[in-house]
Amino acid sequence: MHDLVIRGGTIVDGTGAPRFTGDVAIDGDRITQVGGKAGPAKRDVQAEGRIVAPGWVDVHTHYDGQATWDPVLAPSVWHGATTILFGNCGVGFAPVRKRDHQALIDLMEGVEDIPGITLAEGLQWNWESFPEYLDALDAMPRTIDVAAQVAHHPLRVYVMGERGLNRQAATDDDIAQMAKLTEEALRAGAFGFTTSRTDQHKTPTGDLVPARYAEHRELLAIGQAIGRSGRGTFGMLSDFEDEAAEFAWLRQVAASTQRPVWFLLTDRNADPGRLQRLLGHVRAARADGLPLAAQVASRPVGLILGLTTSLNPFALRESFAELANLSPAEQLARLRDPAVRAKILAEEASPRLLHVVPPLSRQIATRWDQMFALGDPPDYEPPPERSMAAMAAAAGQEPAAFCYDYLTGGDGGRMLYFPVVNYVGGDFNRLHDLLQDPHTVVGLSDGGAHCGVICDASMPTFGLTHWTRDRSRGERLSLEFVVQRQTSGTADFFGFHDRGRLKPGLKADINIIDLDALRLHHPEMIYDLPAGGRRLVQRVDGYDMTLVSGVPIMERGAETGARPGRLVRS
Repeated sequence: MHDLVIRGGTIVDGTGAPRFTGDVAIDGDRITQVGGKAGPAKRDVQAEGRIVAPGWVDVHTHYDGQATWDPVLAPSVWHGATTILFGNCGVGFAPVRKRDHQALIDLMEGVEDIPGITLAEGLQWNWESFPEYLDALDAMPRTIDVAAQVAHHPLRVYVMGERGLNRQAATDDDIAQMAKLTEEALRAGAFGFTTSRTDQHKTPTGDLVPARYAEHRELLAIGQAIGRSGRGTFGMLSDFEDEAAEFAWLRQVAASTQRPVWFLLTDRNADPGRLQRLLGHVRAARADGLPLAAQVASRPVGLILGLTTSLNPFALRESFAELANLSPAEQLARLRDPAVRAKILAEEASPRLLHVVPPLSRQIATRWDQMFALGDPPDYEPPPERSMAAMAAAAGQEPAAFCYDYLTGGDGGRMLYFPVVNYVGGDFNRLHDLLQDPHTVVGLSDGGAHCGVICDASMPTFGLTHWTRDRSRGERLSLEFVVQRQTSGTADFFGFHDRGRLKPGLKADINIIDLDALRLHHPEMIYDLPAGGRRLVQRVDGYDMTLVSGVPIMERGAETGARPGRLVRS
């Protein structure tokens, strides 16, 4: 007798193969049958008319801190993620010396918009080394599986102290120590190493991150440590000011390690040819046998702008900033005062406030044509007529005044969508091609991060709703393809070899989905993090059940309380 059988569902097995109807049997934490009619079971789950697919393997999250105190990790768990990987973008919390606790909190708050008060309250710091950090994660009961990467910024601060924070060049001894600690972390179970080389990443005071200008020899030495360990990937985010130089050292890392190397691929409004140029470097590397890939998102990386979020078009004006510490109700009342309205609308963005905002985000001060009414259900591929500029013109108003009244109207909960990157053409046609490119891997959900301004942990759900069912402004993608991209595609690339497919012998991480009912809700701000920290979340309908290791963890949108998750070591 099987432990559990999912009966009569439409099986999309994660390989990209055509869907078929049949049963999926589970015994213990493993799948034991896929297709056909399974025998009796201790529990039957009827899945006629439902999609049965592997659990999503989300490889770009930032739950580095939250995973040390929160066993559930919502909202990712609501959206069918059964394995998550953090330690991305070069930020994390290990290794760390006690004297540097606050510095790492500041880095995470500045780069990933996770409230510093929450991290200060939630982090227990019962580790120093990276292996000890993994042990701390391993000791906690949890709902879904988690895995970690070594992050460059804390590594640099651990080895170099103030010199690292001040972005000084590393000595030979510094580099040797960083390489040694990276190899130690990988052998203890880290899934890779990440760094960031971008002006987009700043501390709350506007300082650039420790590894922003790390020399190529430092990066190559760390790459060699990955090669010696024989495991893990090397990932990074770069502004690519000197594309030839950046790809030269990336190719060296790929050649010397023969381990997967990846970077985040995004476009820029000011440089519409960027995507194809960078992807051209990837294709050239692949033609030379080098394991280089680009990580891409399934929708634009976009800011959510509202009165309760971290940013909005008026947040960079001094008179609005003066109201930032009021309660939402008090702030809304003040903003509706005609005198306050007039004063804010008469101002321009303040240089003081602009300084601490990442360069690409500064566009919210002026680009009314790039700000769109989000709507409910949210529209992530909005047409030009949904922009604040177009809606203002139709109403016979100036964009700033129209936008001000839009945000302060109703109950004050309206939000705007500002696609920062990957919306250069005003539609998803470029993304459509990018997602189908064999040299890309899907990621960038940023689950757990950007708590006050981005809500992309829902991206795996969006892949199904928009790309396979709802898209009306261009070609769609097949359900089989989208499922493959966020299951076996991500699992195989990062080395999660026991999951990502519905296949006998593999781990029983499974989603049962009512595709017709699958629906994303409007983002909402809640205040449930430690110390009352806020975060944007996005709820969803349509997941009948999510199982981890054969155990139901979510049923029809409600947590079961089960804790079958664990730390996964490479």
